[in-house]
Amino acid sequence: MPADARLAGQLARGLDAPICLTWELTYGCNLACTHCLSSSGRRDPRELSTAEAAAFIDELAGMSVFYVNIGGGEPTLRPDFVELVEHAIARRVGVKFSTNGTTMTPARAERFAAMDYLDIQVSLDGATPATNDPVRGAGSHAAAVRAMEALAGAGFEGFKVSVVVTRHNAGELEALLDLCRRFGAVLRVTRLRPSGRGAASWQELRPSAAQLSLVHRFLVDHPEVLTGDSFFHLSPLGAEPLPGLNLCGAGRVVCLVDPVGDVYACPFVMHPEFNAGNIRSPGGFAAIWRHSELFTSLREPSGGGACNACGAWSSCHGGCMAAKFFTGVPLDGPDPECVLGHGERALALVGAADRPVPPTGHSKPVAVALGRTRR
Repeated sequence: MPADARLAGQLARGLDAPICLTWELTYGCNLACTHCLSSSGRRDPRELSTAEAAAFIDELAGMSVFYVNIGGGEPTLRPDFVELVEHAIARRVGVKFSTNGTTMTPARAERFAAMDYLDIQVSLDGATPATNDPVRGAGSHAAAVRAMEALAGAGFEGFKVSVVVTRHNAGELEALLDLCRRFGAVLRVTRLRPSGRGAASWQELRPSAAQLSLVHRFLVDHPEVLTGDSFFHLSPLGAEPLPGLNLCGAGRVVCLVDPVGDVYACPFVMHPEFNAGNIRSPGGFAAIWRHSELFTSLREPSGGGACNACGAWSSCHGGCMAAKFFTGVPLDGPDPECVLGHGERALALVGAADRPVPPTGHSKPVAVALGRTRR
């Protein structure tokens, strides 16, 4: 058996600790992006306290978690954000945090540039305000570019620019790559999921089949572009699978912890059906990761379901669990964006009552127009 196949088999059975843990530090956000996975906007009064958050970091360090991917909401809005980042770094837990850039200043960028084990990801969903701002809010493109200017000016090399690929920006990937090169940044593209507020905007925003084919070609031509394994469902379009883990890592190598300590199988399935427990419970996060009924079931071998007879099974392993769940497609069915057309046929059989409703309790009614951030 090839080494990469053996590794994939080991990862499918789960690891003693997650390779990457996503931590939504707060639901508070000064934007209201139409595709927000966590439906963020308002802070939750039950958020982990500073002491609880620091204790959670200590637990991750004890489990030898390599790094944590901090998001939100807008995580930098928490007054203790920098304190928690510094605590994680001191415990040798690397941090990558995602930001909309609205709070980034030259002074903050210089402080971040002086830290080890830190990576920053600026969210941007269009090469121009005309493409980006209808999705992320008026002034958000300018705010993200100012953040990029500040990070580049501080000498923060290789920070990331994260783009959710939609039908409106799929044709701008080359322009977005050029923008990244201008600031010495790395482009990271991710898949639009029908999670959170994205459930309501997915049909409108999702790329067409022709656009997905172009995205696949772009990724093949630009191996330097990161994907976070978002597009393994496109692998059947090529002779070889795209680089990375070409199967769902939910509960196997990744998971998500939300602002109140609930643990979900992955960042895209924040729904009670995929809640494995709360880190405030006895045994903490380690007990949930290693022994929860949900994660144990996700690590069981999959027979492939409806996709088992497909010749592309070894390339995509049925695609994204979250995309199937929130569109009402059975979990053992095809990915709704299956490049061979099986997903569209499965979607045609789904009724409105079959689609779960994502939680939206933290959403705000409108996005906030952004001015310049004060220093």
